[in-house]
Amino acid sequence: MSMQSNSSLPVLSHADKLAAQWQDFLLLAGRIILGWIFVFYGWGKLFTIAQYSTTFPGRGLSPWMAYIAVPVEFFVGLALLLGFATRYSALVLLFFMLVASFSSHAYWSVPQAQVGNQTAHFWKNISMMGGLVLLFITGAGRFALDYMLAKRR
Repeated sequence: MSMQSNSSLPVLSHADKLAAQWQDFLLLAGRIILGWIFVFYGWGKLFTIAQYSTTFPGRGLSPWMAYIAVPVEFFVGLALLLGFATRYSALVLLFFMLVASFSSHAYWSVPQAQVGNQTAHFWKNISMMGGLVLLFITGAGRFALDYMLAKRR
């Protein structure tokens, strides 16, 4: 599936050609880069969910939510990385990021000493959501399980 769109000025069209030629590889690279953070941090919590859940009340969340959040973070991040159910994975992680951003990185409600750090995390999450929206629109590309499974039908 080509998501190619042409630049408004002919002088800018060289990037259009480059994007079209490398689209599938760049979608793979983008999925790996974006999915890796979920896999990496999810794996770190996967075997300590009970301990991690004790931090949830301080974020305004119920501890049982950790038993959903951690597997979602790891397994859906892995699905995104592999290009499996990419559009659904992107939507699930988009919701995950919304909850995480407004509960864990609410920079407007932390002590002054934490505002800079939490502001950076909040806006980093917002930018990651932009990547998830783009993957929802474009899909996974040819170098993905979605593509391989669709060819088998």
